Amino acid sequence: MIQIEQLSKRFAVQRTGTSAWRWQRAPKMWVQAVQDISLRAENGSITGLLGANGAGKTTTLRMLAGLMQPDSGRLLIDGRDVLHQRSAALAQLGILSDARGLYPRLTARENIVYFARLHGLSDAQAQARADLLADLLDLRPLLGRATEGFSQGERVKTALARALVHDPANIVLDEPTNGLDVQATRALRQTLRYLRSPAGGSKCIIFSSHIMQEVERLCDQVLVIAQGRIVASGSVPELLQSTGQPDFEDAFVQLAFASAAPLAMGGGRTQPAATQPGALQPYTYVGSADPGLVEPAVSRSGEAPCA
Repeated sequence: MIQIEQLSKRFAVQRTGTSAWRWQRAPKMWVQAVQDISLRAENGSITGLLGANGAGKTTTLRMLAGLMQPDSGRLLIDGRDVLHQRSAALAQLGILSDARGLYPRLTARENIVYFARLHGLSDAQAQARADLLADLLDLRPLLGRATEGFSQGERVKTALARALVHDPANIVLDEPTNGLDVQATRALRQTLRYLRSPAGGSKCIIFSSHIMQEVERLCDQVLVIAQGRIVASGSVPELLQSTGQPDFEDAFVQLAFASAAPLAMGGGRTQPAATQPGALQPYTYVGSADPGLVEPAVSRSGEAPCA
């Protein structure tokens, strides 16, 4: 099980241009990438993070993976705190990142075995896991080939095998279907359903995407993220009911992009976003105390590093 409690992260970005005084730097702009995100992902369930590019999905998952320090909040993997029990927590986590991260000169088997050894498996155990995952993911024809030149689907299969090699109870996938063809997407979907099932180990799976159809077909619970905040959560039928929309894509657009979007939390409870206690604007400036050196807030154009 994965729990995230009141997670926040902002980045300091240097504004372009100059200040009113030539010898002074332009004041910094704080970009609120993630704001007070909380979620609970259960075992034997697929939890979807659904949001547009720049919504805060990847930043959230990078903090969960221990790759980025949050400004505030807690991250728990099977009850272990990622910040204070890093090794024990991350040992229970398998990660399929957006970058895939394969070594191109190594074969698929060598990539998988190498990461198994990093997780403390013996060579015999690592080879056995590579064979088992090759059968599960239909990787047999690829095991002896160098990953350089692999298709996108072949890279995802190999990276997923690497993420599962230590048999983690929790799996995080960051936009895994990007660039996949229909056949590869269907195969990945089937694999995730198996891993969720008791036969596959009742894994806790978090799946981030901006593709509505994938989330609708796969996820037991959906959290809609917009501008670094969770603006809605619930099952797909619950979100459809809360918006009054028959189509999930229309429901997502209403929840994520409508001005002053309400919070719809698992059953229809709503609260205008603008009235949330302690709400922060995604863009604020810090720097010079002279208001003449600080321009009005910029438009939310998606240039900020809050993927």
